[in-house]
Formats: sequence, C-alpha cells, structure tokens
Amino acid sequence: MRPLLAVAAVPGPAFYDAVRAALAGTGPAVLPVSSDPAERARVVAAVRPDDGLDDEEVCLVVPTSGSTGTPKGVLLTAACLTASGQAAVERLGGPGAWTLALPVTHIGGLQVLLRSLAAGAEPETGTFADATARLEGPRRFTSLVPTQLTRLLATAPDALAVYDAVLLGGAAAPPALLDRARSAGVRIVTTYGMSETSGGCVYDGVPLAGVKVEVGERVALSGAVVARGYRSGEAGFDGDRFTTSDVGELRDGRLVVLGRADDLVVTGGEKVAPAAVEAALAEHPSVAEVAVVGVPDPEWGARVRAVVVLHPGTALTLEQARDHVGERWGRVSAPRELCVLDSLPLLAGGKVDRGALRALEP
Repeated sequence: MRPLLAVAAVPGPAFYDAVRAALAGTGPAVLPVSSDPAERARVVAAVRPDDGLDDEEVCLVVPTSGSTGTPKGVLLTAACLTASGQAAVERLGGPGAWTLALPVTHIGGLQVLLRSLAAGAEPETGTFADATARLEGPRRFTSLVPTQLTRLLATAPDALAVYDAVLLGGAAAPPALLDRARSAGVRIVTTYGMSETSGGCVYDGVPLAGVKVEVGERVALSGAVVARGYRSGEAGFDGDRFTTSDVGELRDGRLVVLGRADDLVVTGGEKVAPAAVEAALAEHPSVAEVAVVGVPDPEWGARVRAVVVLHPGTALTLEQARDHVGERWGRVSAPRELCVLDSLPLLAGGKVDRGALRALEP
C-alpha cells in the first residue's frame, strides 16, 4: 500500500520536492491541500490520506473543487500526467518557461508546475507582471481562468502580450473577452478538461494527441490522460474513458461545450444554456464581467438570473439586459433578474462561485 501525504499546496521548495518524489516513486503520493485550516480539514476528512492507497501507481490525489458537496479525490498516475504534459508541449510547439498564476491545489496550477519541472525548471510566482519579467528562455507560457484574463487586460496588458501562449480554461470564455485579448496582442489558447483528464486535453476545440472526444447526452473523453478514478469509488470512469457532466456539440470537427448539464435552466419548459446568455451579455458595452445561473421561480419553475460587474461610469437596467439577450437568443433566454456587484465571488481555483450567485438576495 502506498502512503498518501497531505501537503500544504504553497508554491516553494517543500511542495515542489514532495511532488517530484511522488512522480518518481521515491516518496508518498501527494494530496495537495489548502493552508486554510477549515478547508484543509474538509478535504482531509473526505479523502482520508491516513488510509493510504491500494494503487501503487497513483502519485497525486487532486480534490475536486465543488463548494457544496464532499470533495472527491481524483487518482492520477505519473503515466497519465506525463501523457498530458507531453501532448500539451507537442501542441504548443515545444517546452518553455511558465508563470504560475493558478493555485496548486487544483489541476490547472499543478499542470503548470509539472510542465515546469519536466523542463528542468520551477515556475515563476508572485505578482503577474513581476513574474513575467523574470521569465527566461525563448518560449514563455502561463495558464489563466477568464476572470483573471479580464482583470489582467485592465492592469497588465503588456505582460500578457509577452507570452507565446496564454492557456485559458476553468470556465467558458465569452467571445467578446477572447476578441479583446487577441486585439491586445495576447495569444490565447482555449482549453477544456478537468482533474479527471489530468487537466486541459482539448485545445481550441481540438483534442490533444491521443485524446478522443465523443458527444452524446454528455461529453466523454478518453485516452492515456484519463485518471484511474475517484478515491470515493464514484462512477464516471470506464477504463480510460471519462463521461463528464457537460453537454456539447461538434462544429466543423471542433468541440463546443455548451455548459454543465446541471447548470441548464429549464424555464417555462424551455432549456436555456447559461453560457450562451453570458456570451451575449459580455458583448454589452457596459458589462465588464458576467455570470448567469438559474434560481427557483414559482411560476416558471426557474428563472434566469444574470449577475454583472459593470465598467466604471456605466449603467445597465434589467430591460436593457433582456433586450440585448433577446435579440440574440430570443426572449425565453433573456434574464428575468439582474444583480449588479462590485466583483464576482470566486472559488479557490478562480472559477465563479455559482452557489454564491444563486444565494444572492433578489
């Protein structure tokens, strides 16, 4: 039985050395945990590191980022992580130096670390502009979530433009945000994947080498990048095939993810994809950031709630938001509720906390 060690996921020598040893098989498998005592206790209680691992090949156990349920530890081997890293480097045109802007409690940040270590280096950390300035070598990369990209376009656009590729994942990126980034000279590569697939495994809608995408009731991903399963033993895996919770479609051979099946809003018997509403509202000149959720409604079953952060000095009414979305997707998709915040609430991994958005007072 292989030991499993809970290690504080703080970028630095102690964590890096623990991950190196785990990958090499010379140390315990690593469970990255937050330095926050309450969050650490929650993950440890769910994943049970003291019980050890039956599978000797598992080297990392990554807790999923659900904020409302019990964390599920994803069992990752050195083989699946290596397959992911090699396929990504191949797609990106070769190895390079990385800036670490994501937490290493999550697969996005862990993959930045692993790709850096594979190249014989450690990632740069600190403020984004300072970390970028310290990068050395002919090729430079980083990984962000859309909220980070939005904010860095406002505060450090010159630093973003330095990178050979900015990998963007963790959530759907509004087309308007992608257009704005590319207009600023930022080389964006959109990624799709999750802890269960060792991170992003579909770049710009095209699967990495060795990855297969199937679209049915749910998007399914298969290949050497797929994890061994969950620590809890929950369903979802079938050998090297993982069935996601997302719905999507193939357009001209490229995967387009429409959102989580659980996030679809059924209002008055009609299905509304929050990602489509978000994309429409992101194009409104007053909107800096947006997230859309469904909330219970006694008449419609559910109603569409849009939560926005506005550009300084601008305004947006519910009717204006409804008209803007209705012109693109029809009135059934138009939000019936609008909340304006100073900033969107985020989970530890940088994703929008949709549970918090649903809990907002109307």
